[in-house]
Amino acid sequence: MNNDIKDNKYKKIKNYMRPEFVQLFKTNTNRTSWFILAILSSTLLAVMFSETMLLPAIPEIMKDFNIPYNTAIWVFSAYLIVAAVMTPISGRLSDIYGKKKILLALLIIYTAGIIAGGFTNSISTLLISRIVQGVGLAAVPVAFSILRDVFPVKKLSIAIGVFSSAYSAGSVLGLLFGASIIQSFGWHSTFFLIAPVAAIVTTIIAMFVPSSKAQQQSSPIIDDFNKKKKNNKVDIKGGIFLSVTITAFLIGLTLLETGGISNSALVLSSFGISSLSLGIFIAIEKKTKFPLIDLTMIKHKIILPSYILLILTGITMFLIYPTIVQLVRTPQPIGFGGNAIDAGNVQLPFMITFLVFATISSFIINRFGNIKPAIIGGIFVIIGTSGLFIFHSTTIEVSINLVLMGVGLSLTNIIGWNILVSSSPKEYTGISVGVGALLFFLGMAIGPALSGIYIQMNQSIIEGIDGLFPSKESFNMIFLTAGILSIGSLINLFILKKNSSLIAKVNNN
Repeated sequence: MNNDIKDNKYKKIKNYMRPEFVQLFKTNTNRTSWFILAILSSTLLAVMFSETMLLPAIPEIMKDFNIPYNTAIWVFSAYLIVAAVMTPISGRLSDIYGKKKILLALLIIYTAGIIAGGFTNSISTLLISRIVQGVGLAAVPVAFSILRDVFPVKKLSIAIGVFSSAYSAGSVLGLLFGASIIQSFGWHSTFFLIAPVAAIVTTIIAMFVPSSKAQQQSSPIIDDFNKKKKNNKVDIKGGIFLSVTITAFLIGLTLLETGGISNSALVLSSFGISSLSLGIFIAIEKKTKFPLIDLTMIKHKIILPSYILLILTGITMFLIYPTIVQLVRTPQPIGFGGNAIDAGNVQLPFMITFLVFATISSFIINRFGNIKPAIIGGIFVIIGTSGLFIFHSTTIEVSINLVLMGVGLSLTNIIGWNILVSSSPKEYTGISVGVGALLFFLGMAIGPALSGIYIQMNQSIIEGIDGLFPSKESFNMIFLTAGILSIGSLINLFILKKNSSLIAKVNNN
C-alpha cells in the first residue's frame, strides 16, 4: 500500500516534469545567466570573506568582553546552529513563495545582522547579531535553486563549480587580509567592511535577477502546479521540533567539547532531548500533508548518498581546519610556536588549491562525468589525511598534505552539490538543497567539536610555559579520524557509482 502511494507521488512529480513544463523554465546560457551567476557568487564570497576574517579575532573578543574560550566559541556555534535550522525552512519557503523573494528577504536580514555586529559592545549583543546573520546564511541553498532555473543541465555543473569556488575565494581573501585588518583597525572593522558589500549585492539581485514568475508562461500545467503551491503551508510544528533537535545536538557537542566529564549529565540530557525531538519530528513529517522535509526523497538512491557525502565532507574539512591553527599556535616542541598570521600562511596553499580545483572541477565533470573525478578526489583526500597523520612535524609537510586534501575535497564537494542539485525534482529543489546545506552545516559544527574533544582528552605540559596544551597524541587522533572519515566518503562514492546509470537517466530528463 505504501509503495503504491509513493509510486503515485512520483508519477505526479514526473507529470509536472513533462517537456512542455520543463521548457518554460529552461534558460539559454546567455550573458544574463552568467551575470546572475556572478551576482550570486559574490554573495557567497562576501559571506566567507567575513567569516574567515572574524576567526583570528577570537582572542581579541575574549579580551574585550572578558569572557572564557567556551563562551567565545558561541560566536561561531550560534551562527551555525541557526544556519542549520533555517536552511530547510528557507528551502521550503522558496519552493512555495518564490526563490528571489525569499533570497532577498534573507539577504536583507543578513545585512541587518552585519551592521548590528559592527556596533556591538557586549558578548550578548554580539551573539544576537550572529544569530541574525545565521538566518541570512540560509540564502545559500536558495541561490543554488536559482542556478537550477537559469542554467540547462549541460551547463549546470559549471555554474555550481563557479558558485562553490566563491566559498574558497572568500576564505583565501579572508586569510590574506583578515589578520592585518583586525590588527590595524580592530575586529569591528570586519563587519563594517562587509555591510556595504552585502547591501550592494542585495540591491543588484533585486534589480537584475529574474523571479520564477517572470520565467513562467500561462499553460494548464503551470496553472495546476501553481494552484497546488498556493495550497501549501509551512510546517510550523515540524520546524520547531527540527530546531530543537539540531540545537540540542550541537549544544551537547559543545558541552562535551568544553566541559568533559564534569558536564556529563548535561551532555546526556542534551543528546536525549535531541533524540526525543527527532522522533517527534519524524512522526509529524509522516502525518502532515505539507512536510518540511519530504522523507521519501531522503530514501532516494541518488539524493541520500549525496547527503552523506556532504556531511562527511563538512566534518573532514572543519575537523582539520581549526586543528591546524592549534598545531601552529601551540609552542614548540609540540607545535610550531607561530602566530595567527603564520597559521594563515600554512593553510593558504590549501585554500588556493581548493579555489583552483573548485573552479576547474566543473569542466572536469563535463569531460569525464561526476563519478570518476569524485572517486579520484576521494583517493586524494585519503592520501592527504594519511600524510598528515604520518608527517606533520614541519610547516612544509603540513602544507603539502593540505594541498593534497584541497584537490580531493574540492572535487568531492563540488560533485556532491552538483549531483544533489541536478538530481532533485525541480519543484522540490529548494527543500532538497536546503537539507543538503543543513547536513553540510552540521558537519561544519561537528568537525571542530570532535577536534576539541580530542584536545580536551589529551593535554600536556610544556616545560617553562604556564598552562596546558594539546598533546602530540591529540593531533594524531584528529588526523587519524579524518582519514577514517575520508575512507567512509570513498565507500559512499562507490555506492553512487553503483547507481551511476540512474544518475545519467535523471540528468538526461
